[in-house]
Amino acid sequence: MPGELNAAEKFALIYVAAVSVIGIILTVYDKAASKRSRNGRGRVPENTLMYLGFLGGALPMYVTMLIIRHKTKHKKFMIGLPVFAAVHIAVAVTVFLRMNI
Repeated sequence: MPGELNAAEKFALIYVAAVSVIGIILTVYDKAASKRSRNGRGRVPENTLMYLGFLGGALPMYVTMLIIRHKTKHKKFMIGLPVFAAVHIAVAVTVFLRMNI
């Protein structure tokens, strides 16, 4: 049927949704942990957050960080996550266009 997703497309959507939700949850958790702990215990490592952004959760994590004002002074996040998101969007558009040729 036209408009129906194949197995690969369904997997891709579920994957991106899962990584995005996990990224948002860990970002919010880290914000809460930063208020509770002065010695850094219980925090999510910055490399873990960046890795989740790299794996596909960059855009929702970036928006979440702006909304809750978390890591907004860290250039690594405020530049890195939008770059990851731009690359993800470019890849998705390229794949979409090639599939529909």
